[in-house]
Amino acid sequence: MSDTEERQSPPEDDRVSDDDLEWRMPDEYRPPPPPAPPFSWPAQPPSAQEGRGEHHEFHHPLDRVTGRLPRRIRIVVDWIVTIVGAVAIVLAIKAWVINPYRIPSSSMESTLHCARPAPGCESRFSDRVLANRFVYHFRDPQRGDVIVFETPPSAQAKCGAGGTFVKRIVGLPGERVGVRLRRGMAFVYIDGKRLEEPYIENDRRDIGPEETFRVPEGHYFVMGDNRSQSCDSRVWGSVPEENLIGKVFMTYWPPQRISFR
Repeated sequence: MSDTEERQSPPEDDRVSDDDLEWRMPDEYRPPPPPAPPFSWPAQPPSAQEGRGEHHEFHHPLDRVTGRLPRRIRIVVDWIVTIVGAVAIVLAIKAWVINPYRIPSSSMESTLHCARPAPGCESRFSDRVLANRFVYHFRDPQRGDVIVFETPPSAQAKCGAGGTFVKRIVGLPGERVGVRLRRGMAFVYIDGKRLEEPYIENDRRDIGPEETFRVPEGHYFVMGDNRSQSCDSRVWGSVPEENLIGKVFMTYWPPQRISFR
């Protein structure tokens, strides 16, 4: 080998291999993994999956049914189950917890409004309220509660309407409810003592006749706040406790009427 060749060839220790020339992206610049579909559990790291071969792990009960289906079908099934579950929860809440109702008549004016042009209605829109359907599983109904209930059969015959009504509890089981005239206006007396009713406006009181009712055990005497326009227990009798649906606790529509009771 000539002196020239020795000068042109670098020492073996100074040579750079091809592997050393490869550039690696720092971890902080790597793109994040794609999002997982609904009902999917995070995938385990590769180290935890090594050596398992073709063995399948099911992390969710639904995976036992859809685990071997194509990914797109699994996503569709996941969304269907999510939507069906959400609808079932809403229906369960309406059936056993809270249910909305619309005020159709003027019998509860001016506590609860109905929409014009119905007779006696004061508002452009009917109030819509929420009734607590489970509260009476934990306590007894109380005087003054505004309730939703199913009317007795006699309401249809005597008032021309039946079904679901909204009224206020006035008399409790075993009490004697009297209606007496004072200065041309009817006032309620419970066991001989006048009932204070700040929610009744004087121009909405009835003008009689004077009557006395005995509330049977397990029943409730209900009346509308608009006494002159309410067909209630004075006409068709007391309401059995099993007919009570729930206590009105909120007005949620229209927006300016939102309130709690």
